[in-house]
Amino acid sequence: MTPARQGPPAVVTVVGIGADGWSGLAEPSRAELRRAEVLVGGPRQLDLLPPECAGERVAWPPPLRPAVPRLLAAHAGRRVAVLAGGDPVFSGIGRALAEEAGAVRVFPHPTSVCHAAARLGWPLEDVEVVTLAGRPTARLAAALHDGRRLLVLGATTPGEVAELLSDRGFGPSRMRVLEQLCGDRERTTEETTADDWARTRRPGDPLGIVAVECRRAPDALRLGAVPGLPDDAYEHDGQLTKRHVRAATLGALAPAPGELLWDIGGGSGSIAIEWMRTHPSCRAVTVERDRVRAARILRNAERLGVPGLRVVTGAAPAALAGLPAPDAVFVGGGLTADGLLDACWAALPRGGRLVANTVTLESEALLADARRRHGGELVRLAVAHAVPVGGFTGWRQAMPVTQWAVQKTRTPAPGAAR
Repeated sequence: MTPARQGPPAVVTVVGIGADGWSGLAEPSRAELRRAEVLVGGPRQLDLLPPECAGERVAWPPPLRPAVPRLLAAHAGRRVAVLAGGDPVFSGIGRALAEEAGAVRVFPHPTSVCHAAARLGWPLEDVEVVTLAGRPTARLAAALHDGRRLLVLGATTPGEVAELLSDRGFGPSRMRVLEQLCGDRERTTEETTADDWARTRRPGDPLGIVAVECRRAPDALRLGAVPGLPDDAYEHDGQLTKRHVRAATLGALAPAPGELLWDIGGGSGSIAIEWMRTHPSCRAVTVERDRVRAARILRNAERLGVPGLRVVTGAAPAALAGLPAPDAVFVGGGLTADGLLDACWAALPRGGRLVANTVTLESEALLADARRRHGGELVRLAVAHAVPVGGFTGWRQAMPVTQWAVQKTRTPAPGAAR
């Protein structure tokens, strides 16, 4: 790598390139690569360029994302062309470069997703794309629904995908792997089940896309797309917001794409997990003071497809210090901790929501006082289940849950009472 230079920010061009290499590029993309003073990419991508691309060749140093600002600074003032697989702004390096370099020029190439859908005859609007490059394989679990078609990118091996499908009750799913699309070594494997692939542990090409037609095993637990998963979906010790109350709670929290939830008193993590399952961009931090339960939350999150859930082990409100500002807060435990509700309210921005549940009279009194000060809605949720009573059937009432739900409609002035 050349030494750092003084000068204006680098002029960065991003060029998508496929397995077909130089021959598959349009002339405007070729012209940019010929003009570049610095050519950046993976070793495989750089090897696809002919000698007429005379710029200095720089391979990405691992890890890639932290290297971006250093590399741009080292080549400030030079014409830099970055090679990316397919469409650089579709799960590619284009986003990182735009964030670091500001304006970038992008010359896209047809994505492997487009090629795969064309080979399979799958309408793209009916396909869900799951990217695993640099991400845990467990996030695939959130996309598993009977009858859905998935294209999985960036899997380390097809075997890992197959093993996850089998483990989550989708072993009968049909799998194919499409490799080196548009290249000289393009091939599509024969269709088989995930169970079969997991047993044989067949290897796959690094430039492969795993195509999955989801089929749930008849005895597998059915997980829907909306909050209120079966209680049996969770590993727990009894500290679990039960299914019907959970559904009502998520309805009050009203998650939207990109929002962040604080889940305080995580228990088994069910509220945070189902918040994150509503959209791939939803984020959550759960605070749990018990280390055994905190570890259990992580296991539940991985199994249910949201391994990005952050778990903070500690007691609130002290454990809230330094957390990013939430869009919504759920308090499922620890309401009587001194200053907890006030700390949560102060952390919320204008428009933020707070929902708190309790089953005790002491905490209910706190919620009534909070409603008096801040407004909102106070409701009581009661659920009864039909159970055997001798030779007949009767109702067994669960403990009623008092719920306070409120939206913060104004931001206090600095120093004002909150």
